[in-house]
Amino acid sequence: MNIQGEVAEGFEAVREAFVRNFEVLGDRGAAVAVYRDGRRVVDLWAGPKDADGTCDGGSAEPWGAGTAQVVRSATKGVAAAVPLLLHQRGLLDLDAPVGSYWPGFKAGGKDRVRVRDLLAHRAGIPALDRSLTPAEAVDGTSGARAVAAQRPFWEPGTDHGYHAQTYSWLLSELVLRVTGTSIGHWLAAEVTGPLGLDFWIGLPDAEAAAGRVGRVAPVKAPERAGTLRIRPRRNVSEAYADPASLTRRAFAAIDPLPDENAPEYRAAELPASAGTGTARALAGFYAALLDDTEDGRRLFTPRTTALAGSELSAGPDRVLVVNTRFGPGYMLHGAASPLLSPASFGHPGRGGSLGFADPEAGVGFGYVTNGLAPSVTADPRAQALVRAVRACLVAAGGFDSGSDSGAGPGSGRGSAGGR
Repeated sequence: MNIQGEVAEGFEAVREAFVRNFEVLGDRGAAVAVYRDGRRVVDLWAGPKDADGTCDGGSAEPWGAGTAQVVRSATKGVAAAVPLLLHQRGLLDLDAPVGSYWPGFKAGGKDRVRVRDLLAHRAGIPALDRSLTPAEAVDGTSGARAVAAQRPFWEPGTDHGYHAQTYSWLLSELVLRVTGTSIGHWLAAEVTGPLGLDFWIGLPDAEAAAGRVGRVAPVKAPERAGTLRIRPRRNVSEAYADPASLTRRAFAAIDPLPDENAPEYRAAELPASAGTGTARALAGFYAALLDDTEDGRRLFTPRTTALAGSELSAGPDRVLVVNTRFGPGYMLHGAASPLLSPASFGHPGRGGSLGFADPEAGVGFGYVTNGLAPSVTADPRAQALVRAVRACLVAAGGFDSGSDSGAGPGSGRGSAGGR
């Protein structure tokens, strides 16, 4: 495997783990980037740009320094910066009812759903009574109407369950009501554009025409990788297999599943699942939440950074069927999705991609792949890279990762499905 890019001294173990991902863990094309204290210390990529291509004999275009991919639910972590920045600027009250910004949302007994409930997967509407078609999902209006009309599956605010797909329309409409513009346009104007980050919620026509975005496709994962569990636990598998389960219904909020390589899907502003970006952009974004970076300015105040990592939901997840932990828009370190340390916050994407920040370590991390592995939040390739980063920091001294098993408040054993 021809590995491109570079690592700073002391981070060589990350390169070794990246190589092993291709040799042992079945990666096709991928990139990883890591920032430490605002400086990029890892920037690697390899494989073909398209998961269904090969680089053998030059038969397919190789992954380049600027190759981007759809990152599925890793999009949620980037999108979460929008409501938190609006809150930071005094434009959005996290304790206000969603209906105070979006009156139509009050229908069906949702009048007491707070903004923080929506962000922490406590709104009670992870599924829809009638799934949306792929065309309806991306038309900009049908999704918002559907979630506004939907009666909750539990009393909002009393429990949590991953809003895998409905999160797109909930967050998009809230941001539209507060700002008067779409979430993708606001993100580009206020976050990714000023920072020079190649990440989009709604891929622009010019970027699509440039041919930078690769094609994603499923890949078969090995049965085991060291001691890391790859197959979901039996109860998780059963929940996904049962058409009547809330798990299955949550992921089937768009039915049939959309073609993630289709231009219309990539162009859609779906902050739950359809963001497109590079590993550099993911890592740079999370680094910018913590401190000034070599590529731009800090986004969050220290108070907002602390808010992003605060626990709002913990324990048994009604959708993912394992224990999960969420802050306002971010998944927190735990057994279902181990990050760098208990201080970390970020979001995985179903199939492999991962982005997160660790305030204590001063780390911004981004991993992007075109090979979509089975439905687990703790992807073995991403986890191997996280462990390598942790080992480098510990070896350098001054970093205590705490429990690297992911155990923590509200954590649970086993892997969980995600989007």
